[in-house]
Amino acid sequence: MPIHLIWGDDYEACNREIEELIQTIIDPVWKSFNYSQIDGNDPKQNLRALEEIQSGPLGSGGRVVLVRRSPFCNGCSLELANTLEQAIKLIPDNTHLILNNSNKPDKRLKTTKLIEKSIKSNTFSTEQSFLLPPPWDINGQRNLVKNILCKLNLKMNHETIDLIVESIGNDSSLINTELQKLSLFSEAIHEEFNTNDPREISKELVKKLIQNNTTNALEIANLLLKGERITALSKIQSLLKNGEPALRLITTLTGQSRGWLWVHLLDEQGNQDVKEIAKLAGIANPKRIFVIRKQIQGKSLESLLELMKKLLKIEASLKTGTNPIDSFKDYLLTESKILTNN
Repeated sequence: MPIHLIWGDDYEACNREIEELIQTIIDPVWKSFNYSQIDGNDPKQNLRALEEIQSGPLGSGGRVVLVRRSPFCNGCSLELANTLEQAIKLIPDNTHLILNNSNKPDKRLKTTKLIEKSIKSNTFSTEQSFLLPPPWDINGQRNLVKNILCKLNLKMNHETIDLIVESIGNDSSLINTELQKLSLFSEAIHEEFNTNDPREISKELVKKLIQNNTTNALEIANLLLKGERITALSKIQSLLKNGEPALRLITTLTGQSRGWLWVHLLDEQGNQDVKEIAKLAGIANPKRIFVIRKQIQGKSLESLLELMKKLLKIEASLKTGTNPIDSFKDYLLTESKILTNN
């Protein structure tokens, strides 16, 4: 009765792990018969999942029942808990139950204890967590990049990894996508390559393919800081027309704005330790603090907060499906005390 407990807020990493399990367990020819995906928010579907895990696979390979947003380790009804207790004893050896949730399992729950006991007693069962490092955890973000590099059979030196962290941050999905692009581009440049060895990605290549877009976004951020909103919107529209993902653009803008706020606040408190400021602000390269101080010179805290508020509203608007350029126009062109000097 193999059970796989996969949790954490790094959805990209969770999905990669789930996909790898599915590919390992299921014979592709029989996937339509031996794979079920269940929505854990629906009580009826949870009961259906517990019925399905009692069935063995058809044909060759194994069977997988995947429960997204699984309630079993994060609070479920008494009826569901009792049903799980009975069903877990009847899972065939070649049927795998995958439980996925963004939240950490609640170890106080009877169901969590039951599932973890089952995992420990079965060689093929696993529990894995995938958590995104917070913006201020630079080492955590470096390790995130290293883990994805390892998965893609790539390698980078420390400076290049820091460049990725500085350009992208802790967006696991975007890091994975950009590293795959870099791998393909590197492969096209270097035709002769031993595929068993990790492919090294140079700092120059990262600057060429990733920092180019980031630099454009940072240029827009600087225009917003100066109050040149019309020019900034023109450049935003140009970037979007050229295929720049709106969410990636707003992520860079909010990241820059957040850095300005942190440095302004810490400077006001009299903190002079550049390394400490960089760590608290989530900035990989402490030398950037000197650049940021020049950028925000003469800017009031209120104007920086106002800009941050607008960018967060744009991000929320984009995530609800609003046309990207309309989202930027609606919030950047509204009258306010944005970026006025005090």
